[in-house]
Amino acid sequence: MSGSSESSLREAICRFGRSLFERGLTPGSSGNISLRLDDGGWLVTPTNASLGFLDPARISRLDRDGRLLSGDKPTKEIPLHGALYDSRASARAIVHLHSTHAVAVSMLPEIDPRAVLPPLTPYSLMRAGAVALVPYFRPGDPAVADAIRSLAGQYSSVLLANHGPVVAGDTLEAAVFATEELEETAKLYLLLRNLNPRHLTPAQVQDLVSHFGLTLPDHGHEHGH
Repeated sequence: MSGSSESSLREAICRFGRSLFERGLTPGSSGNISLRLDDGGWLVTPTNASLGFLDPARISRLDRDGRLLSGDKPTKEIPLHGALYDSRASARAIVHLHSTHAVAVSMLPEIDPRAVLPPLTPYSLMRAGAVALVPYFRPGDPAVADAIRSLAGQYSSVLLANHGPVVAGDTLEAAVFATEELEETAKLYLLLRNLNPRHLTPAQVQDLVSHFGLTLPDHGHEHGH
């Protein structure tokens, strides 16, 4: 993210936010996006702001301690973003959506909280990686931060039960694309549920890990559901 001007980063947040909103990936004023800047501060979408109608000048600018420096009041999901940044040193951007299929999967009784989705497609592993489930917390509850930190930075993609996905990336584009891939994989899972689909085999998963240098948690896609 270094080398990009703050104004261009603000424009990028608005551009990607509008793209996500216009395709129905997060309705109303739901969802939020943050970027970690080189000085340790953040740019973050404001509270009660629709991702489809963001104003670059009103995006919240926070210092490294989370204090508002300029712009509108930030999203109440700050504890969520902060915990993921703290536990994943490589994270420079985080996208949190209320995307329908991912939310639906988060409510199913059979999912493994350490590997929410089975290895259905190569890009689900290459973009989103393994996905962890965090129990339900009231939106904005600081306790969600402890739940995120308990994952010890092993996951870039986390699903909040009955709420939605939170995905970190080393760029904003990477975080957005990973979030979209997670939503599509959740949709596939729901379409194929109870149909006994073929998952990628452990050997196929290992080939992807070796070829693309993927890092997956110790527990997860080494075996199917």
